[in-house]
Amino acid sequence: MIKRLGKAVACCSYENMTEKQTDSQAPAMDAITGKPMPKPIPASTLVIFRDQPGSDAPDLLMVERSAKMVFAAGAAVFPGGRIDDADFDFAKALGHDDFDEYGARIAAVRESIEETGIAVAVEGNLDAKRVSEARNALHAGTNLADICNQFDWQLELEKLIPFSRWCPPFAEKRVFDTRFYMISHDDHKAQATVDETENYNLFWGNAQSVLDRAQAGEVKIIFPTKRNLERLAQFGSFDEAVAHSKAHPSVMVSPSIEKRDGEVHLCIPEGIGYPVTSESMDAVQRGFNK
Repeated sequence: MIKRLGKAVACCSYENMTEKQTDSQAPAMDAITGKPMPKPIPASTLVIFRDQPGSDAPDLLMVERSAKMVFAAGAAVFPGGRIDDADFDFAKALGHDDFDEYGARIAAVRESIEETGIAVAVEGNLDAKRVSEARNALHAGTNLADICNQFDWQLELEKLIPFSRWCPPFAEKRVFDTRFYMISHDDHKAQATVDETENYNLFWGNAQSVLDRAQAGEVKIIFPTKRNLERLAQFGSFDEAVAHSKAHPSVMVSPSIEKRDGEVHLCIPEGIGYPVTSESMDAVQRGFNK
């Protein structure tokens, strides 16, 4: 079990908090073969928190991916996906100079609607019928910008809190440069529903319970998800997670392979907020089959 951080956390103005990447360089060489890495695909993931009254840990929304998917087949992951050109274009249209960052935030909002039917960081009429219409339109190929114009929605992108950024140093079938964000969503009336395309199931659970289920073989989680869940299991509330992220600004996490105690381990750097920083390669679940 991951030891939770203390409860005495100062309230911070996270709605206006934007952390710059202190290291945004994706790995240039494959850590195993030494060959040049392909250009990574930009992606975005959203950790959706739901604080539970009377509980000592917030719930997180997880989706379980279809076994037919190329990446992370059958795994429980946070909602997310690749960043489309339309997401970057929308960020530019909204006047954001850092359209890489804000395109990623827009993609996280879009993917949440597509995969879970929950609209986060959106201001406007969010009744179930309207959100369902938006979801269907996205699945049909309509851009989020056009949907926002049609429904008079405004995006509140500052509510997304940068948490981490991962890019593996392995020339797999596809390499993703994934930005992780956090957001609080305590509207318990909003029902998350599976999209039944990329994912076959979704569920709410606190970080430790998901880790426990993975340990029991009930769900599959890949290496980055496991490390992030261990980090999230330290927090008793969304505010604690935000304060921790502010103390540990998001950096590029690119795992390395090291030999420790006679075993080959997949490792991440110390001192960036993660309580567990290595795992035996024999136990590692990766996004693609070994």
